[in-house]
Amino acid sequence: MRKLALLAVLASPAWAEDPALPVFVEETATSGITTAYTGDWQYMVGGGAAVFDCDGDARLDIFIAGGEGPAGLYRNLSDQGGPLRFEPVEGLGLTAVTGAYPLDIDSDGITDLAVLRIGENHLMRGLGDCQFENANAAWGFDGGDAWSTAFAATWEAGQDWPTLAVGNYVNRFEESFPWGSCTDNWLHRPKGAGFAPPLPLTPSHCALSILFSDWSGSGVRDLRVSNDRQYYKGGQEQLWHMEATPRLWTEDEGWQRLRIWGMGIAGRDLDADGVNEYYLTSMADNKLQVLDPKAGGLPRYKDQAFKRGVTAHMPFTGDDPRPSTAWHAQFEDVNNDGRADLYVVKGNVSTMPDFAAKDPNNLFLQRADGSFLEAGAQALSFATGRGGTVADFNNDGLLDLLAVNRWEPAQIWRNVSEGLGGHLFVRLEQTGANRDAIGAWIEIRTEAGLQRREITVGGGHLSGVLGPWHFGIGAATTVELRVIWPDGQASDWVTAEAGETVTLTR
Repeated sequence: MRKLALLAVLASPAWAEDPALPVFVEETATSGITTAYTGDWQYMVGGGAAVFDCDGDARLDIFIAGGEGPAGLYRNLSDQGGPLRFEPVEGLGLTAVTGAYPLDIDSDGITDLAVLRIGENHLMRGLGDCQFENANAAWGFDGGDAWSTAFAATWEAGQDWPTLAVGNYVNRFEESFPWGSCTDNWLHRPKGAGFAPPLPLTPSHCALSILFSDWSGSGVRDLRVSNDRQYYKGGQEQLWHMEATPRLWTEDEGWQRLRIWGMGIAGRDLDADGVNEYYLTSMADNKLQVLDPKAGGLPRYKDQAFKRGVTAHMPFTGDDPRPSTAWHAQFEDVNNDGRADLYVVKGNVSTMPDFAAKDPNNLFLQRADGSFLEAGAQALSFATGRGGTVADFNNDGLLDLLAVNRWEPAQIWRNVSEGLGGHLFVRLEQTGANRDAIGAWIEIRTEAGLQRREITVGGGHLSGVLGPWHFGIGAATTVELRVIWPDGQASDWVTAEAGETVTLTR
């Protein structure tokens, strides 16, 4: 084992200069956050958080899944640049919640919540001031009665209402549980001022993360599905053509069969070449998929996790030598150097003896050459993680970290770094449908180069953020930026100063 590890180190490429290390301070005990994701077998997966501004005060609030216990909604009271402080908000303490995603479903300018549950899923209409009402009946949404574990949303061409995809896990009603079939995933397409009956996406292989994404740079958003194949013989990762009748991309069309214990998806155009890279979390076998430049518009990917140093296949510290179990993944620039970094939340499923029990979360900092440096020690946790988010909770331009844990309260770390690069926040607004411009691309241009970010709802592990979009800009004092709107129309380039929050309105 030691000889293999040494050979791996000797075979690794020489890395570029190490990036600046951010400094984090855990403030869980003083934050006011107490929600833990609890429950036994039905809650071995799930455990996410939704981060968004629910009261209009320009501070990001948090909704945390509680599993068997009540979910927690927390209003952000943090002062700019100060300690992270939250207070609980009554009225949204739903039980059996596995995760949630924020989005403005009815395009009224107030963020709503898609809440995934074991049992009926709920679309919670935002009323303002962190108050919500169940809108399933009003919007014709069939919440089903499944074990829901994944979510994504997009606006298809010509539609005033979003298309929602819900991923489901094992059919808990079958006697052959847990080795029986998976419940079908559902596609909820618009119908009038609401939704049509759900359309099954068959075959389904126990999805734990799904994402609508323009993977090819063509302006077309297909549906990626990451599946936990151990529960369904023959399962694999999937990519659905979003046609009138959805159909799977096939091997004849360039799709390459990939079988992992798929937990989470994170997408980001790391090198500004016009297409996303995708990080897929799993048990010991995490992937960084890079589109083959010779693919000719086909979904052929190469795995560069080892080449770039993000395999994350075992604990980076501690004395547990067994393989890791990774769940949530998110690309964000935590040290403001203009390069997206990678946050990965980890934790044993329960007490699986072949996998690490002490499995710390990873924080990978991207170097100039596209490789990554492990910096997880800056926010070390040996709790049993599930979902999480990276977001700026105290509006100081420095991104903070949240991890949702099984059986223990969620943890939060404040970024207290000094001397890092500058930042910019970008907010998108459209009149009419799709107020937050889901499906758009934001481009930021400085002397150091170009950054591109696709605006999506979905991915991660049952966790999502909706808010002003953060960009680190390094030493730049001014930037140029534009948005490519969801229909492909590009805005003019505009100039902004470091530290600004810029609103681009269509």
